[in-house]
Amino acid sequence: MVTSDGATALLTGAKTAKSPTPLRVLLVGNQEEDFFLIREILQRSRGTLAAELDHAHSLEQAREMLQQQPYGLVLFEHETGNAEAVSFLSEFLHAGVLLPFILLTEDADEKTIAESIEAGAWNCVAKSQLDGATLVRTIRGTLAVHSLRQEQHSAEESLRKLSRAVEQSADTVIMTNQQGIIEYVNPAFEALTGYGRDEVCGQTPRILKSGEQGPEFYQAMWRIILAGSVYRAILVNRKKNGELYYVEESISPVRDTEGRITHFISNGRDLTERLRLEAELRQAQKMDAIGHLAGGVAHDFNNLLTIITSYSELALDAVHEDSALETKIQEILLAARRAAELTRQLLAFSRKQPQALRVVELNQVVGRVAKTLPRLIGEDIEFSFTPGSGLGRVRVDPVQIDQILMNLAANARDAMPQGGHLRIETSNLTLDDEYMHRKPAVIPAGHYALITVSDDGEGIAPQHLPHIFEPFYTTKPLGEGTGLGLATVYGIVKQNKGFIWAYSEPQMGTVFKIYLPCVSMDKQAGESDGVKAEGLARGSETILVVEDEHAVRQATAEFLRLHGYTALEAKDGLDALSVARNYGATIHLVVTDVVMPNLSGGQLAMELNHLRPEAKLLFVSGYAGRTVLNHKVFDLETNFLQKPYTLKQLSSKIRAALDAKRAKE
Repeated sequence: MVTSDGATALLTGAKTAKSPTPLRVLLVGNQEEDFFLIREILQRSRGTLAAELDHAHSLEQAREMLQQQPYGLVLFEHETGNAEAVSFLSEFLHAGVLLPFILLTEDADEKTIAESIEAGAWNCVAKSQLDGATLVRTIRGTLAVHSLRQEQHSAEESLRKLSRAVEQSADTVIMTNQQGIIEYVNPAFEALTGYGRDEVCGQTPRILKSGEQGPEFYQAMWRIILAGSVYRAILVNRKKNGELYYVEESISPVRDTEGRITHFISNGRDLTERLRLEAELRQAQKMDAIGHLAGGVAHDFNNLLTIITSYSELALDAVHEDSALETKIQEILLAARRAAELTRQLLAFSRKQPQALRVVELNQVVGRVAKTLPRLIGEDIEFSFTPGSGLGRVRVDPVQIDQILMNLAANARDAMPQGGHLRIETSNLTLDDEYMHRKPAVIPAGHYALITVSDDGEGIAPQHLPHIFEPFYTTKPLGEGTGLGLATVYGIVKQNKGFIWAYSEPQMGTVFKIYLPCVSMDKQAGESDGVKAEGLARGSETILVVEDEHAVRQATAEFLRLHGYTALEAKDGLDALSVARNYGATIHLVVTDVVMPNLSGGQLAMELNHLRPEAKLLFVSGYAGRTVLNHKVFDLETNFLQKPYTLKQLSSKIRAALDAKRAKE
């Protein structure tokens, strides 16, 4: 262990009342008489220099002793042409050991002495002049120089550490003079902004201005830092490639020894990704809040629509074709369907809409809706669909994919009042780990089927683009847009486990990219395309209708009786159990609302499983799918019908349920 603490203690201890720690000195050389001479000199000088002397007879022994004992000084005997001695000194110098050496020499020439001193010897004494006064004076002078070399080495080491810390900092560092001229930027600044150090030194931070902050913003900043205070703010800056980024900036004044401000140091932390994630969280929270609202109003609203559509259909059956009354009823039905579509959109963007998921070929689903889009967008807009080859299969609700494309096409039509071109393309896309490293936390790695929808329209202004998927956010004039179209698209994409990304510039059109995860081959093999719903048909079976809304129950029962069924009615779950116990014949099917007072549809189903095991179940509800699942209705795809429904839809679902029952028997 090599140290020079004893030397420092010796110098400082001489000024105190306490006895100083003895200086441990090592003599390196094979001249025994020199050892005794120097030891005697040091013993005689103990009053002015407290020191203890050890002797190493060889360089190897000196290395061992220096590793084992703390020495404050080395006296090194030098012989002419002793290259190993010079190497020994250089070894300690390059290892960073600040241990003072004194060279004791007799015959060495000036060149050899110069080499020794350069190699690490800090002083030189001729043996012929080796008396007490000379040796003590040389030792004390060497220790004084050593002490100074140590407030210097420490300062240099601190500067090196500071330099490494700044250079390796993950935060950006900018140093300017008092006029704001950049004198230094660290590598983190170069990596974030794209500007090299040579490009920005001599410039001002104005090269980063984005236009998002006005002149008063920068005036306030200069007023604060020129007053000597620290300025903190979140800035929107622009990179060399034109991209905007958000940075949490703190700017501090740097003062000289007289307290005058000479420079400014700016530390910046990139907040772009964090703010993006926070914005996504706020968006999700908004969607969730609207979803709760949608679910809350859906039940009553859908019941009302069911009543309107049911009685309108019954009325149509009672009037003559082509009569004026038939036209009026058709208009009522049309308005009810439009209102029902509005409810479906509310449920879709809140991700509460019940789904009928199937593994499908995406080109077939998109191709089917693509045939209807030209009629939607009009003759003055050119339309093209380019299906990609070899697309992976996806598990989605095909009806919801139709909703996505219809909404995007309607938006594109409105953005091209003078005509243009609407394009839909599909393609395969694999996002690997390397892509994820470049763009983290955007879309997970994996295999996707990609739908790209682009137009030549007016585009979306930058201030509107971050908000386009928010519910009720619209740039259209009052009364011309609900603000639900893109919110619906966003909700459906998320509900189908996908991702959506939008890019647009004013007067340059808009591009939407929809990423849908492909399913594995084993999932593809186990899925079917389902059974197509049969058309309207009559029947003779007995059906129990359980519905707490009187008008809905009455209209449903009347419709069933008109089509040959025996219809039993119950106002809630408890009433249904009473009917099931007392009815003397077979009940083939129970059509029950899910959320009812006294006993829910799910609880009723469990009771009927013991009381009427032969009865098939069909659930209906005006609530969203999640609420239905919470009431223990597990199979939404085969035995569930969402309100509002038409009586023809109900008839088709009833017939399918009854026929499936008979097939199992």
